[in-house]
Amino acid sequence: MANETIINFSDVTFEHGYGKEILHEVNFSIRSGMKIALMGQNGAGKSTLFKLMTGALIPQSGTIAIKKELNVATAHQVITPDEKNLFVTEFFQKAIENENVEEHDLNRRINKALNAVNLKIDTSKKISDFSGGQQARLLLAAALIQNPDILLLDEPTNNLDSDGIGHLMVFLMMYTKTVIVISHDADFLNTFTDGVLYLDTHTHKIEQYQGDYYDVVEQIKIRIEKENSKNARMAKEIQENKEKINFFAHKGGKMRLVAKKMQEKVDAYESEKIEVRKEDKTIRNFIIPTQKDLPSTVMTIDSFTIMKDQEEITKPTKVLLGKNDHLLIKGPNGIGKTTLIDRLANGLSKGAKISEGVNVGYYKQDFSTLNYDHTVHQSLVEAMLLSKTNGSEEHLRSVASGFLISKKLINTQIKDLSEGQKGLVSFARLVLQEPGLLILDEPTNHINFRHLPVIAKALSAYKGAMIMVSHVEEFVNQIRIDYQLDLEK
Repeated sequence: MANETIINFSDVTFEHGYGKEILHEVNFSIRSGMKIALMGQNGAGKSTLFKLMTGALIPQSGTIAIKKELNVATAHQVITPDEKNLFVTEFFQKAIENENVEEHDLNRRINKALNAVNLKIDTSKKISDFSGGQQARLLLAAALIQNPDILLLDEPTNNLDSDGIGHLMVFLMMYTKTVIVISHDADFLNTFTDGVLYLDTHTHKIEQYQGDYYDVVEQIKIRIEKENSKNARMAKEIQENKEKINFFAHKGGKMRLVAKKMQEKVDAYESEKIEVRKEDKTIRNFIIPTQKDLPSTVMTIDSFTIMKDQEEITKPTKVLLGKNDHLLIKGPNGIGKTTLIDRLANGLSKGAKISEGVNVGYYKQDFSTLNYDHTVHQSLVEAMLLSKTNGSEEHLRSVASGFLISKKLINTQIKDLSEGQKGLVSFARLVLQEPGLLILDEPTNHINFRHLPVIAKALSAYKGAMIMVSHVEEFVNQIRIDYQLDLEK
């Protein structure tokens, strides 16, 4: 089956409800053993494309041909709230619920999948007991236990520390079957991919390229230059002919026939002009305003709790955060960073105290601070009401526009957004909320890498107190950090 075409999309069109086109007459094919990156703007429909490949969604027109004997499995972006209440064994049972598997064989397959993702855990615990990084590995393991011929990975590096990403890179380089990966991490993709599918949010087409991401960027650059050059030549010809048409049209007689012929030529040139490929939009530069009446001491931390050998251990420390102080919390997956930062944000950490009157802006990695039944507009209004200044509707919509929240998107329910769009809404909320203490847990998750320098610049310039957890060193290095709290040391 080597080099055999195993996935083929032919003139596939798909819409999410009336008028929300995701794919328009899309054509592409993938051969056995290929490792492909699926890229595109936040909200373009990449996760939707995965659902079409698994048969969870059916296109309005066109055909999707995947060899029937092949098994397709997806490692999803996030674990659902219902899945978090499952025990580990139940979580894996759900992944292979269509198979009749005896208990001893299930345990053997679970151990094999966990070894593949380099995860040693107590399988008698619930999914909610594990860190974001451990949950990311569980998502991959749940896909691998299905023994897929086609492995679909949706943002697999989210929440992984450097060791986890390194192990995943090696795993994918050694993996012999077909892999399609959605990721905004170009450096990660470049280590193992040999092709790119690019979902264009403007044309709703799939562009297929050979080579890694950086090869594709260069190919796109050359293509745009050629398209612009061709259109410039056409425009020059059109203008010259229009001037001649005006001259001959006023001469009368046979000259009018010449003008008519020349007009036909101009019309032909106009039809030959091509639409230049549009680049992904990047969010506008923004500032997160700081609460006006912020006290001199915003937060004190005298002790913190970590997880070690499945037990909670409390450690003493002395952290005093004032206005304009930025703190980075570090530590490997599973040590308890997310638990600590959640307790800090909600005032539940016994060893920490937030000063009275401080407005806390909390960016949570799983977006559970958002009300999924709200529209984007309702969510932004809610955030603006948390500020101590009165914002206007005009201000709200201006902020929304800067985060690529269009007039159409602003009336969409949060639950219908992509994970990346939820991230942009969360940042828009922080701008409108005007917090005095900013707490961020993995703010790069799901976000298009084009936006990250803009976000880093805004966080670096933030004048309130800030606490952040992030495994992405390149992102952290762009932000002013005044203090570090290493939970492992």
